[in-house]
Amino acid sequence: MALAQKLQARQGTQLAMTPQLQQAIKLLQLSNIELSAFVEEQLEKNPLLERGTGDENRRGEAVDAIPESPTISTDTVSSSEAMSDMDTPDHALAPESTAADVGGSVDWSRNDSNGSFSGSGDYDAAANSAAEITLTEHIHSQLAMLRLSDADRLVAHYLIGQVDEAGYLRMDQAEVCENLGVGPARVSSVVLQLQTLEPTGVFATSLSECLGLQLREMGLLDGPMQALLDNLDLLAKHDLSKLSKVCGVKIDGLKAMIAALKKLSPKPGQAFGGTMAGAVEPDVFIRETPHGGWAVELNADTLPRVLINKRYYNEIKKAGAEDETARSFISECHADASWLVKSLDQRARTILKVSSEIVKQQDAFFAFGIDQLRPLKLRDVADAIEMHESTVSRVTSGKYMHTPRGLFELKFFFTAAIASLDGGEGHSAEAVRHKIKILIDEETATTIVSDDKIVNLLRAQGIDIARRTVAKYRETLNIPSSVERRRIFKHA
Repeated sequence: MALAQKLQARQGTQLAMTPQLQQAIKLLQLSNIELSAFVEEQLEKNPLLERGTGDENRRGEAVDAIPESPTISTDTVSSSEAMSDMDTPDHALAPESTAADVGGSVDWSRNDSNGSFSGSGDYDAAANSAAEITLTEHIHSQLAMLRLSDADRLVAHYLIGQVDEAGYLRMDQAEVCENLGVGPARVSSVVLQLQTLEPTGVFATSLSECLGLQLREMGLLDGPMQALLDNLDLLAKHDLSKLSKVCGVKIDGLKAMIAALKKLSPKPGQAFGGTMAGAVEPDVFIRETPHGGWAVELNADTLPRVLINKRYYNEIKKAGAEDETARSFISECHADASWLVKSLDQRARTILKVSSEIVKQQDAFFAFGIDQLRPLKLRDVADAIEMHESTVSRVTSGKYMHTPRGLFELKFFFTAAIASLDGGEGHSAEAVRHKIKILIDEETATTIVSDDKIVNLLRAQGIDIARRTVAKYRETLNIPSSVERRRIFKHA
């Protein structure tokens, strides 16, 4: 059979993600805080985009952007049509909608005191207050008190840069010597001098060294106390009998030493400012309605509002009618702005739809507590709202819901199922963990329950669970074993 080259036409289908679709997916994954930062970036790039304030809705102007702060029912999601006018700006629309009795009526009017997202009319005390001093700044301010040579001062500056937020020097000394080209004796000498600075305990390389520095300053670091610091693992296990022998003191004396340790700071650097985890802002609010239902609404305080200035767009388009480059640029800006507006609107409605279904599925949790948290999978919500499972996953990632029972990540409501002995509906893994915690919290010195005993107690409640699962859940709750808990009660 002879081989030959030839041209052949084939027809097929292929899924391709356009840049606009990629942007829409990206927006769906962002929290409201991250979304605000993204919109700020787009406002700087696109001359047609402007910040919306919410006042346009009250003036009756026609708009086609994202909803300000919708409140929807857990039963239905009503749609609304956006209007547009070439002579007025586009901005956040407050659609007219209605909802079923479960979640209350739709209210799109939530806003801040001056109708503005940024709240620029209010005095910002935090922005006008002095910045909090960081640990690094505090240490540098004391450096002049040390008698260091020029070479040692350079070593000190380098070491200060290696201190973490807790005040510990995590970098290996050999690595410091290699990076700076100095001997270990010089590094050790500089570290010893830096350890004399405030707060006491900084530049320690371990917890025992940090506590030892504080005890030395207080004049409490003797032989038995040093032995206690060298055996903190025994203290963590509450093995006071063995610890008493190691330290050479009686139980009463050991308890006094432990009490002294509890007064110390294991992380001295955290008393200062610096890079800290930001406070979690909820993306969705859940509130109980007067007639017993649940209302779901977006957090308007962190939800950005944007508008497209069509008047400016028309003026630029007319002025650059003969300039192909200018006309192409402004048309591209208008297309990008329009897509952003539509993406923001779709994001808001999708989050509300997913959140509403979660509330509907976990209604018993909101009404009665964690014991009633039912097993739930992403696919369950996706099938109910007729969306893809990956979409639900993106919506629930990194977003938080403020409820009457506290602040929860949306992922919290999705838990695995523990089988039921009677063949009925399974039990939520989170609810089972809660039951285990309650059983252990109710213990006394004479009623310590082992993992096997917990298995039997849960089986009596119709929960089919293995011992290794109980042990795993107990460890995730940071609860020690029954042997260690018995020691704690014995020496309490």
